[in-house]
Amino acid sequence: MSTRERGWPVPVGLAALSAIPVAAGLLRLVQLSGGATPLPADPRFSGFPLALVAHIIGSATFALVGIVQLVPRLRRRHLDRHRRTGRVLVAAGLVVAGSGLWLTLFYAAHPGTGPLLLALRLLVGSSVAGFLLLGIAAARRHDVPAHRAWMIRAYALALGAGTQAFTEGIGGALLGTGELRGDLYKAAGWLLNLAVAEALIRRPGRRPAAPGPARSALVVQQ
Repeated sequence: MSTRERGWPVPVGLAALSAIPVAAGLLRLVQLSGGATPLPADPRFSGFPLALVAHIIGSATFALVGIVQLVPRLRRRHLDRHRRTGRVLVAAGLVVAGSGLWLTLFYAAHPGTGPLLLALRLLVGSSVAGFLLLGIAAARRHDVPAHRAWMIRAYALALGAGTQAFTEGIGGALLGTGELRGDLYKAAGWLLNLAVAEALIRRPGRRPAAPGPARSALVVQQ
């Protein structure tokens, strides 16, 4: 298999994983606009709440732009565009983190969830923002490996909703449901994503990246 062919499975897999939360978010926007969708109405949100809308749009942007940033061929051949797109990615990620924290702190919790999930959401939202800022700092000092690592971690956490669809479904089928179990299934989604991210970051056989401004774009690096 050629190098080009080996570079595509990760973006394709991320696109499939992102499809779940992106589709759910778009359906929620349609519902908030007064349209009919198969999603059940959420009594916690009335009107067109800005924080929720920002979270949905920011999440979709972060997920989809992040996939583009992970295609090695596009990154190498279009560094200027890669850098500009990276700025969009960082801005969207900060919107996701900030709006997520706002929703957690100032809106009622979803029925059937407990204090563990509330604490985890605060931790995850703060971590996404912190990882993005650490990634920016690493890029400014031209430390490409550190920049890449922090951005991958931020992306992995932000994509947790896609993995949680599987951990909740499989966990509920095997171990049953309940408030604490549901919170733990969501925690498993975030932990699984972080574990995969760390494996990607630490995998052997990578050539060290040469330092320099052209290599330090604010992007998720593969």
